[in-house]
Amino acid sequence: MPLLITPFAQLDLIRQPEQQDEPLQAFDAADEYLLNHVAEHGVTLQSRVLVLNDSFGALAASLAQHATVISSTDSFLAAHGLEKNLIRNNMAYDSVPMIPASEPLQGPFDWVLIRVPKTLALLEEQLIRLQGQLAPGARVVAAAMVKHLPRSAGELLEQYVGPVTASLAVKKARLLFATPQPGEIQPSPYPTIYKLDEPAIELVNHANVFCREGLDIGTRAFLPHLPQNLGSARVADLGCGNGVLAIASALANPQAHYTLVDESFMAVQSAAQNWKTALGEREAVIRADDGLASQEPDSLDVVLCNPPFHQQQVVGDFLAWRMFQQARAALVVGGAQYVVGNRHLGYHSKLARLFRGVEQVAATPKFVILKARK
Repeated sequence: MPLLITPFAQLDLIRQPEQQDEPLQAFDAADEYLLNHVAEHGVTLQSRVLVLNDSFGALAASLAQHATVISSTDSFLAAHGLEKNLIRNNMAYDSVPMIPASEPLQGPFDWVLIRVPKTLALLEEQLIRLQGQLAPGARVVAAAMVKHLPRSAGELLEQYVGPVTASLAVKKARLLFATPQPGEIQPSPYPTIYKLDEPAIELVNHANVFCREGLDIGTRAFLPHLPQNLGSARVADLGCGNGVLAIASALANPQAHYTLVDESFMAVQSAAQNWKTALGEREAVIRADDGLASQEPDSLDVVLCNPPFHQQQVVGDFLAWRMFQQARAALVVGGAQYVVGNRHLGYHSKLARLFRGVEQVAATPKFVILKARK
């Protein structure tokens, strides 16, 4: 893989999760453009630099030895990638403090460097939280590849920070410069809340939660076909989002034990709130993690999964495949994974390569619900 070479450092960076023969690099031209801009305008060791949505640490690791850098992301994998890339480049894994996007920021900041995320609600919430956190004369710069830079990103910067100008495109990347203006603190429209009829629950959804305005159609297809009569089974909701699958299952299975895992800190925050609202003080393990990577082998009886098919702007089934592998490792022999997926994704054949038996539980014109037994 090529090195990221900027005026600050030459870095050997890897993506997360690691794949053999990784086809993609851990940085892009937008990272390079942004770092070159910072170098032109100068930072010192006393400069407090906030980095938002750094995919795998390219920005934070480059600046770590040149300024006081704080990184904030909603991705456990991105946070883990930063730690691994710091170590990989002979820096302490904790040399850049990491603040989950679910937690408040502590300014003031002299620079704010933003990689524009796929979910603009996340960007909006981050900009809302920046209000009152900027030092006098602070510079706020957002970066993206042109094909992933919607006009509304600039509009959000203008609304919550100040007037915006755009750079010329370089290597198909562009920068947006926002000039902070004083003004009244604007309230956040997040989290959003919606209700279900069956089960009759209310669901809180923080800004970066998938389908935060209403139940996604895959989950809607899955809910009527969740496994029944689980007794005291150990159940994991893998990629739990707002926790709806685990909560619905737990309401129907009062003796079962639940683990809810997602790589989004805001999803985990939402799931924890929703679990408490629906189930009170009933115990559950709810954590941000790289799927079931840290789950003990042979420690689960059932895994429920509505897998994602993209990582930021990268579309593919590599995350789903990895989740299937993790589920198999964590399940006891005879345990089962239940999966919902679009018909065209061909999960049946993928699961059949890992599990001894795969059956179709139900189907709609668009989705299939599958049971894969270890």
